[in-house]
Amino acid sequence: MKTRAFRTFTCISTMILLAATGAIPIRLAAEDSERQNNHHDHVRYTVKVLSTLGGTSGVGNSINNRGWVVGGANLTGDTTEHATLWRHGVKTDLGTLGGPDSLVNSPVKNEKGKIAGFAETSTTDPLGEEFCTGLTFFGFHDGVTCLGFLWHDGVMAPLPTLGGNNSLASGVNNRGQVVGLAENSTQDSTCTPPQVLQFEAVIWGPKKGEMHRLRSLSGDADGAALAINDNGEVAGCSGVCANVGPASCLHAVVWKKGLPTDLRGRGVLNFAVGINNRGQALGASVLADGSVRSFVWRNGAKTDLGRLPRHPLTFPGSINNKGQVVGHSCDATDTFCVAYIWQNGVITDLNTLIRPGSSLSLIYAGDINERGEITGEAFDSKTGASPAFLAIPCDEEHAHVQGCEDQAQDAIGVQRASKPLE
Repeated sequence: MKTRAFRTFTCISTMILLAATGAIPIRLAAEDSERQNNHHDHVRYTVKVLSTLGGTSGVGNSINNRGWVVGGANLTGDTTEHATLWRHGVKTDLGTLGGPDSLVNSPVKNEKGKIAGFAETSTTDPLGEEFCTGLTFFGFHDGVTCLGFLWHDGVMAPLPTLGGNNSLASGVNNRGQVVGLAENSTQDSTCTPPQVLQFEAVIWGPKKGEMHRLRSLSGDADGAALAINDNGEVAGCSGVCANVGPASCLHAVVWKKGLPTDLRGRGVLNFAVGINNRGQALGASVLADGSVRSFVWRNGAKTDLGRLPRHPLTFPGSINNKGQVVGHSCDATDTFCVAYIWQNGVITDLNTLIRPGSSLSLIYAGDINERGEITGEAFDSKTGASPAFLAIPCDEEHAHVQGCEDQAQDAIGVQRASKPLE
């Protein structure tokens, strides 16, 4: 069965070991007190399950303002996963680039039907790398090369590298600019095996064949672009040649007009995964004690999202133009996780906002659009399946949606179970 890490860092212990040995500079931070849930500003959500491609698992990582959900779903047998589009009740298998697997891993933020992701090819990686894992936080281990793709009108087109063998795409804006990371041809002895080649943050497009490097911060050899807004501002990270989870990400970065700005995260590892059209960047820091704290950055000022009780690992998912944030929060063992929403300075377990008595537990939130609709992954305690979900707020805009007609706006605060991550 294909398993995924829900953008959770299965290598946190490795990262902290690197910090302890001096390989990564440590900046200690005082622990903030835990924020308690405050639900009075929240409406309830009705939840729809999104069907898979025949397997038992799926994930929604992106939802645009047209209600298109994109992510990945397992095929029958749970041995392969394909990038998947759910729109208006119809699911579409986006296919691959000749290899077994593909995925849309990040919010793409495009309203014109363009979708960015990454896919395995049928070519064995000549250097033995596993580029389809690494910074994706989800990933595949099939020993073949991996290329970013841009999908539009049923066609999946591969995106070029910088002379290396692999690339990854993680977002596309309404101008048609695609961001990600691509290998160059430099073999670096400091890379963490199995990575051999350096990789850089890049923008593809908007013109066909156009590709631009985004330079890393001074002193950093490698970089990754993870999100882009409609103004061409890019969020990501720069650091070292690790490509093992976020171990490359020493510094969270925002690029404006191609120039990098250090967001000055307070952890041993720092990265930014989203940026809205107001210039608010969503990021996180892995602290020296192994905890993970998410933050919103704008013009040099950072706001900590806080954390849910007994959940010291707060991972970022996405931020919309209203400043609403979704993500997932896990216990200290990185095992039991719940999806959350952060708004008006308060972080709230999404499971407390859905109808009581459901067999579904929302364990991961990947994206939120301007209408407040959320997608991610759930766990069904009755079937053991982990399907993608679409959570729709029962507000005035969605009063006509099935499941919202009789939703009460009070009595919110139900405790729910979560599923161990595999």
